[in-house]
This record gives sequence, structure tokens and C-alpha cells, in this order.
Amino acid sequence: MTIPNPKELLNFNGQVVIVTGSGSGLGMGIATRFAQAGAAVVVNYLNSAAGAHSVVEEIEGQGGQAIAVQADVSQKQDVERLVEQTVAQFGQLNIIVNNAGIYPRSTVLEMAEDEWDAVINANLRSTFLCTQIAAKQMIAQGRGGAIVNISSIEGENPAPMHSHYNAAKGGVGMHTQAAAYELGPHGIRVNAVSPGLIWREGIEQSWPEGVERFLKAAPLGRLGMADDIADACLFLASAGARWITGANLRVDGGVMTKQIF
Repeated sequence: MTIPNPKELLNFNGQVVIVTGSGSGLGMGIATRFAQAGAAVVVNYLNSAAGAHSVVEEIEGQGGQAIAVQADVSQKQDVERLVEQTVAQFGQLNIIVNNAGIYPRSTVLEMAEDEWDAVINANLRSTFLCTQIAAKQMIAQGRGGAIVNISSIEGENPAPMHSHYNAAKGGVGMHTQAAAYELGPHGIRVNAVSPGLIWREGIEQSWPEGVERFLKAAPLGRLGMADDIADACLFLASAGARWITGANLRVDGGVMTKQIF
């Protein structure tokens, strides 16, 4: 095995990555960061067409390669089409970051079945389908690959009004380990990143009490930024993580180190 030079560890030139749910928010930051590292990027979106196309324009404006593909990644046919369009455009698929998800808030007693199903589908079913279909393409190529699932610290720690989201992200964590076990012999590594609270425009106004609690609990004393999570994804997809699979990397400013009682 050739050990890469440390200076080349985060060089993704010649590689192709799909980032699901990258027309806005965290996914947008992940897609942009992979492009900056040299990857050709497929910007997947469900409803955020304007955002997805703005990401493509930004990447192309910086000399990179990108396309936007609309697909509901909780639906098998859409995921198959997403992978097919990726390969048709760029000739291969090396990495997928399963970022797409939703996180509405409802209590256990008031939650509608439709809301439960929507959250499980968007966060957990999508991870399964994208992992399965991307892995089949990677196996056909015969060169291995990397899958990075965006989980959450809420997959390990319950949050009020988020029982569906907690369950989905807990499932993502275990699915990551199971898929890593099965896909390792094919040279495909599967890992997860569990973010803490990530800054977004207006969060201090829309959820001031949550921001205050997080800042008090986090040893590093700030909210996360999209680039913080993106860089963890780059690491786990890179040759620097060549002997890491089935891991769940917390990127949370240390908030999960807080003493429970």
C-alpha cells in the first residue's frame, strides 16, 4: 500500500462526490468545501433549486466542476437516477455524503404519524437508500469508495420534541456501523459525523434559549459552523482516514463531554 504524502491527504482532484441536501445550509457548506479540495461535486436538492444552482455557479466560478440534480433521496428511483446522472456526467462516483434531512419539532403525545414517517424517511431511509445504491456503483467500479453519513449528537442524547429525529439519527449511527462491516471487504469505508448545534442565519433570534444553553454547555464556547462539519467530512473521505470505518465522529465543540449528573 502506498502511503500518501501528508500534503496530499486532502487533495480530491479526480474524485467525484455527491452531497445530498446541499441546496442550503450545512449541505451547501460541505459541497463547497469538497469543491475547494478539488472534487467534482453533485449538488443534490429536493426543493432548494435556487440555492443548489447558486452553489454550482460559485464552484464553477472558482474553476471547479459541479452539477445540480433534483432528487428525493427517500425514494429509490430518485436515488438511482441521481447516481446514474452523476456517472453520466463525471464517469464515476467515489464519495457520497448523506446529509439530507429534516427536523420538525413535536411532542411524543402530539406528534402525527405522518410527521414521524416523514422524519424517518428523510433522515434514515434516505441514508439506507443512498448507501445501498452508491455502494453498488462503487463495487462495479472496483476501486472502493467512501460514504459519510451526517448523524447528530441527538442520536446519542435525547432532546425535547425530537423523539422522531432522535430515533432517526440513532438509527443512522447503527446503520453506519453495520454498513461498514458489510462493505469493508469491497474497499468501501462508511463513517458518520455527529454535529452539535450549527449556526445559521437568524438562529440567535429564533431560538435564543437553545443557543444560550448550548454555549454554556460547550467547552469551546461557540456554535459550530458549516465548515467545521465539512472539514470532518473531508477527513473521513480522505486517505488520511484510510484505516477508519464504522466510526462516528462528534464535531460538537465538546458539548457531549458535559457531566450528566
